[in-house]
This record gives sequence, C-alpha cells and structure tokens, in this order.
Amino acid sequence: MASVAVVYFSGSGHTHLMAEAIAEGASKVTESVQLFRIVGEQITHGRWKDDQVLEQLAQADAIVFGSPTYMGGVAAQFKAFVDAASSAWFAQQWKDKIAGGFTHSGSLSGDKQGTLLYLAINAAQHSMMWVSTGEMPSGSVDQGDNVNRLGSSLGVMGQSAPNMSGAPATIEPGDRLTAVHYGQRIAIAAQRWHGH
Repeated sequence: MASVAVVYFSGSGHTHLMAEAIAEGASKVTESVQLFRIVGEQITHGRWKDDQVLEQLAQADAIVFGSPTYMGGVAAQFKAFVDAASSAWFAQQWKDKIAGGFTHSGSLSGDKQGTLLYLAINAAQHSMMWVSTGEMPSGSVDQGDNVNRLGSSLGVMGQSAPNMSGAPATIEPGDRLTAVHYGQRIAIAAQRWHGH
C-alpha cells in the first residue's frame, strides 16, 4: 500500500482545507495518508526544525507540497521548511518519490503559477517524480463544482475572496473537488510507481 504525505503551511486556513481535500482523495486509494502542517513553533531564529517530520517524509512514497501564494511565491514559513529539507536533498532521501503541489490565494491569478513552479523545481532538485493535475480546465471560474476552474495543469490552484470578517476559512467547491481528485491521482501514481 502506497503512503502519501502532505506537507504544507497555511496562514489563514484556506491552504489547510485544500490539504485536507488532497488527503481525502488519497484516502480513497490508500489508508496511509499523513498531514504535516508547518507551524510557527517549528521555526526558531528563522530556521525550521522538526527531525521527526523529516524522518516520516523519508518513509513516504509520495509527498505533496502546499503553500499559500504570498507576493508571487511560497510563504516564508514554507521556504524555511524547504531550506531545512536540504539535509534530505544531500542524502537523496526523497529520490524517486512521487511529488505534487498546491497553492491558494485571494485573487484569481495572484501569480500562483510562480508558487507551483517553485514547488516543482524543489521536487526536481530532490530527484522526485512530479504529477500534473490531469484535469482539463473547466472553462468557467464561476463558483460551483467546476473541476480545475482556474485552469492549472502543473498543480492545484485555489482561490477564495479575501476574508475580512474573521469568519472561518472556506474554499470554493470546485477547488476542493480538484484537490480531492488530485490526491487520488497522486496516490494512484505512487502505487504504480512503487509497485504497491
């Protein structure tokens, strides 16, 4: 049975909801799905450290990376994790693992493609195998359950109107459904690639 890990940072909860949807999709294929949320307590003096998380990621068959898009790129907290994971890169612990990525921002574009490119480049540096969304664009950015409404092939994109009221985070139904499909696709790819 393939194991899938989702490692992500979420500032206001939207990216967390997307991570949960990816885990839900992966759970349709495998029982071995873990969420690893990057939190401020793991970062001291600008450095992320959690050896237990790195050990668990080294055991996964697939790792899905997630970060909100802030100013056209990943959040600083996620970048701190990536820098700390250079120890995994040096030992090639993630080589030949399946990889994927997702992001969220408040605007339709928000330069989310830049974030997904960063995630894919990081995966390539780790010698991982990147999985695309495998979904045709829906052709409509309207609310509703339009799968891949933002038309991304590289990874999953989500968008929600900025929440100024302090209400709990929500994500668009189509973005959630896209994330569920992607989680399932990642788990299937991991099973095929690793022969589980």
